Formats: sequence, C-alpha cells, structure tokens
Amino acid sequence: MNTAQKIAQGLLQTEAVKISINPPFTWVSGIKSPIYCDNRKLISFPDVRETIVSEFIIAAGKYHPEVIAGTATAGIPWAAFVAYQMKLPMVYVRPEPKGHGTGKQVEGHLDTGKRVLLIEDLVSTGGSSINSAEALRREGQSDVVGVLAIVTYEMAKATGAFAAAELPLTTLTTFTDILTEVQAQGYLSPEQVKLVAEFGKDPASWWESFQSG
Repeated sequence: MNTAQKIAQGLLQTEAVKISINPPFTWVSGIKSPIYCDNRKLISFPDVRETIVSEFIIAAGKYHPEVIAGTATAGIPWAAFVAYQMKLPMVYVRPEPKGHGTGKQVEGHLDTGKRVLLIEDLVSTGGSSINSAEALRREGQSDVVGVLAIVTYEMAKATGAFAAAELPLTTLTTFTDILTEVQAQGYLSPEQVKLVAEFGKDPASWWESFQSG
C-alpha cells in the first residue's frame, strides 16, 4: 500500500472525510460539494496522526527547511508536530495581519532570509497557502521553499495559483486517491462514485449540473 492509499484510508476510517451527494455540503466559498474533509479531527486519532506526521517529515526532507510554518488554524498542530520532531523553529501565519499592536501576520520569531516550509491541512483553491507564503516573504524576507498538505481537492484553480506564485506543493493524498478508496471499500455505488468524480472536473458548476441532469 502506498502513502496516498494509506492516508486516504485514515481519512475515511476517522470520518474526517464525509460524502453527501444530495444534499451537498456548502463550503465557505459558496461551492456546493459532495465531499467535505475535516482534517481537524485527525489530531484526535494517535495512530493516524503519527502516520501523517511521519510522512510529512519524509516529504519535508527534500526541501531542507530551516523553519516550519503552519497556517492558522488547522495547519498549526501539524506544523508543531513536525517542527518538534525535526528540531526546527516554528512560526504560524494568521489569515490577515493583526489590527492592533505590531500588526504582524506571522507569529513567533522568524529570522530574516530563512528557508521556510509551510504546512497546511487541506488545499482547495490554494488561497490560504499563497496568502501565508506572501506574508512570510513580506515579513521575514523568507525563501518559502514549498507547501506540504495532507490532501488536495486537485482544483485547476489551485494548480494555476501555485504555479503563478512559484510555490511547489506536495500532498500526502488527493481527491482522486480518496475516491478510489471509497470505491474499493464500497462506501458508494459505482453510479454515486461517478457523480462525485464529476465534482473534481468542474467544482464551481457541479451542483447546478447535477440538478439539471
């Protein structure tokens, strides 16, 4: 079993991933989706947590980071676990600068010009990762060497955004891997799997197409 399969199984076993075709889930962005991934649940399951942290550390090796950064809030515990194991400094990045005090967006001590590896729990459109990377570059003149995430929804918008930001992305598993595991374990019928797979092709219009179909 490869890493992507193993992580996908962990997401399903802990019910961090939920699937509902009708009614769908509504994301913060307003997108109607048949899949919802709540990776915050994973910190409560030691075996799955240990597997994810171990795989993150393996993936981090190719980036040779000097600092680990976590996105607030869901990326913070994973960054803390990884930084602790790798004996590296850690910072975290707020969604926006504080409206008081020093007005910082990056919390913790960050020396100028360090190689920083950013850790996310989930990548959808890529907006929070890129916002965090920009804050690290702005406030610490950091060399943001890449982003690690547990899972990506594989949206074309995210792929383009990461490329434009010159930000390498490594994920432990993907929407496709999760769906493959869903089918293998019989969570959904083949017809339902096909409906969910259509979401990955065009997330913004999936619900409208489903209703009209």
